[in-house]
Amino acid sequence: MNTKVLKLLEDKYLNSSIPEFNVGDTLKVYLKIIEGDKKRTQMFQGVVLGIRGSGTRKMFTIRKIAQGGIAVERILPLHSPMIQKIEIVKKATKVRRAKLYYLRERIGKMALYVK
Repeated sequence: MNTKVLKLLEDKYLNSSIPEFNVGDTLKVYLKIIEGDKKRTQMFQGVVLGIRGSGTRKMFTIRKIAQGGIAVERILPLHSPMIQKIEIVKKATKVRRAKLYYLRERIGKMALYVK
């Protein structure tokens, strides 16, 4: 009984404009940033390391290599109102893991390389 009620409540908060993506794909995530009374859009491009949860609680971890070889990871809720748009840059063809945490040990371009 409780799961049916929760399902009905969650359905109206799901964002239907999000494309299907998997672990290993390279994404461009456009985020709304609010600084004081100013609003702007910031793009975050990186490889999806993992996806967890379901429904409105679904979250994904995305990792990029920033200036100077520093890795930056963000854990984002998939159905958050702060996500404006998600674009798929590159699809991974051969991924055998649910979580790609082994990419954290790699350095340079190999940290972004997924078959």
